[in-house]
Amino acid sequence: MSSSELSRQPRSVERSRAGQALRARHNWEQLLKFSVVGASGTAVNFAVYSTLVKGADVHYLLAATISFLVAVTSNYLLNRHWTFRGMRGHFAYQGLRFFVVSTIVLGLNLLVLHLLVGSLGKLAAQAVAIAAVMPVNFLGNKLWSFRG
Repeated sequence: MSSSELSRQPRSVERSRAGQALRARHNWEQLLKFSVVGASGTAVNFAVYSTLVKGADVHYLLAATISFLVAVTSNYLLNRHWTFRGMRGHFAYQGLRFFVVSTIVLGLNLLVLHLLVGSLGKLAAQAVAIAAVMPVNFLGNKLWSFRG
């Protein structure tokens, strides 16, 4: 094999693995379920966030953190029992991995929120931040928290 053939080989393996993943129906079903759970978590997150910011006059970053913790608990339970049902591991270990991914996602969410709040307002910025971090959240949980 020539050096150019060797250098192309890992790319073709990556492409074929990615292609297989994209063609696998169960991955799309999991993404759909994850999105439904995420939508319910977003509703919970947004309701708690709005209540804290508007009703209790809590600082928007603290409100985002509290609303995140409430939503992530709901999301973990729903994803464990519905989205990734066949990939159940030990409840505590899986929960810890889910929490680690969620904490990373929270950091990204807070960063995006902080960057956008001045131009979009508190509620719109939170909605954009949630949408922006969803791909990281799904991949982290599929590939690590709920891996088979």
